[in-house]
Formats: sequence, structure tokens, C-alpha cells
Amino acid sequence: METVQIAFWVVAMLVILAIAFDFMNGFHDAANSIATVVSTGVLKPQQAVLFAAFFNVVAIYFFHLKVAGTIGKGIVEPGIVDHHVVFGALIGAIAWNIITWWYGIPSSSSHALIGGIVGAVIAKAGASKLIASGILKTVAFIFVSPLLGFLLGSLLMVIVAWLFRRTSPLRVDSWFRRLQLVSAGLYSLGHGGNDAQKTIGIIWMLLVASGYMAATDAAPPNWVIYSCYIAIGLGTMFGGWRIVRTMGQKITKLKPVGGFCAETGGAMTLFLATALGIPVSTTHTITGAIVGVGSVQRASAVRWGVAGNIVWAWIFTIPASAFMAGICYWLSFTLF
Repeated sequence: METVQIAFWVVAMLVILAIAFDFMNGFHDAANSIATVVSTGVLKPQQAVLFAAFFNVVAIYFFHLKVAGTIGKGIVEPGIVDHHVVFGALIGAIAWNIITWWYGIPSSSSHALIGGIVGAVIAKAGASKLIASGILKTVAFIFVSPLLGFLLGSLLMVIVAWLFRRTSPLRVDSWFRRLQLVSAGLYSLGHGGNDAQKTIGIIWMLLVASGYMAATDAAPPNWVIYSCYIAIGLGTMFGGWRIVRTMGQKITKLKPVGGFCAETGGAMTLFLATALGIPVSTTHTITGAIVGVGSVQRASAVRWGVAGNIVWAWIFTIPASAFMAGICYWLSFTLF
């Protein structure tokens, strides 16, 4: 009985840790949802975080759990995951998130979690126990999502510029201040729909591994789903302010029309990826869209050095979090 109780409390602790990671994910990625709408002056920061948090949470009613299924069942072979793997994955991802948040680097919480899972599994059983198709499509979208965001953001900017070519700049600015509320809501909806499901997936993985769910179950319990969506919404409310300025103004100067095009292009990318069940980085997506909008104005409007530093953070996220997770996996044996 004592062993069963210990196992229960270990699982409970890891579930709480996963939900804390989800909160941190919202906190870390809040800038992705609000940077453009704040930097253009459409909403004040306090209004923007509440606005984004609301749409993060209501995303629960719009998306199927395809991304959660990819994380929970599509990255690691059944039977490999245990509480040591989950602990290593979460602590490795959290450590990398804290480092990048502290230095104001908009890295990907999503890929930090995936890197954490990969690193912990490799530390336990080697790379052969990873599911190649799940890993490959996630890695592919490291490049696809910012490129798609770039293309959609720049295309929308060109279309808008052509449609409103005879309209005064003052009127365009006035219209797109209102329209940017729509685009910001859509982007926050996509952010909540994709990102909350990653934590749902890892809790799902943990519950199956510990015997509290069957591997054949179609979905995790409702309390897992609601907890994760609420956690990401609360994290967004508290916001990652260190990253807002980088995303909103350091890459390129945005006006409401540019903010609308960037957010809409980013939202379309997130909706597509979530429908396909692919965990993507909201950071990568919105950065690509912002660069696309800026490059339409003129190439020199984009601060390519800042964008380049962000890209380096993307490249290092999975291996760095995997390395940390491998160490934390071995450390877990001294803890429980």
C-alpha cells in the first residue's frame, strides 16, 4: 500500500509540474500574442493580456486534441515512458525556458518540451525508441511554420496595400486599429489551441505510463484538458514582458495594418498546424509573419541581426533542452 501511495504522489507531483510548465508556456509566449497589438498602440498592455488570455482559454471549444495525440502517442514508442522520463522532459524544458526568458530571447516552449522528451528518452533507452515520423514532422515545421507565416504575412500586406492604395493613410490606420482586434483574437485562439495541447499530451503520456489510463483511450480526462487551457490563459495574463519589445519593435516597426497582416498570417498557420496535429512554435510563426510584413515595406525595415539571433535560439532549443533533460532524467533516480 505504501508503494502505491508513493507512486500516486509522484504522479500527482508530475501533473502539477506539467501544469506549471503550461503556465510558464503562457507566460513565456504571451509576447507572441500581444506584442503586435501593444506595439501598434491598439491596446494597452493590461488590456492586451486579458484579451489574449480570454481567447487562449476559449480555444478549448474550437480544436480537436490532435496535437495532444501527437505528443502523447506519436513521439515515443509505447511502454518506454515512465515518471523518470516525464520528470526529465519537464525539468529540461523548464530550465531552458527560464534561461531564454531571463535574456529576453523569444525561443520556443513547444520545442523545449519536445527536446526534453527526446533527451529523456534517449537517456533511458536510446534514439531507437523515438517515433521517427512524429519527430520529423515536428522538426520540419521548425522551418515550415516561420516560412508559411512569412509568406502569408507578406502576401496579406501586398493585398491590403493594393486594395487600399487610394485610401488616405489616416483612414487606413483607423480601420485597421479595429481590425487588429479581430486578428489578435484569432492569433490568441490559435496560440491557445496549439500550445495548451502540448501539456495535455505529456500528462496523457504520464497517465498511460502510470496505469491510470489505457493506451487505447481516445482522450484524457476532462480535468486535464480544462486545467491546461486555464493554466496557459493565466500564464498569458501575467505575460512575458521581457520579450514583448523584441517581438513588437526590435524586429521591425509595425503599424496597425502591419500588425493585422502579421497576426492574421500567423493565425492561419497555427490553425493549419493544429488541424494537422503538428505541434508548432507560436514564436517561430509570429516572428516569420512579422519579418514578412517588414520585408514588404523594404528589406532594410527588418533588423536582420535581431532576427538572426532569434533563429539561433530556435536552432539550439531542441538540443539544449534535450541535453538538460538527459541530465535531469538521471538526477530523478536520486529523488524518487
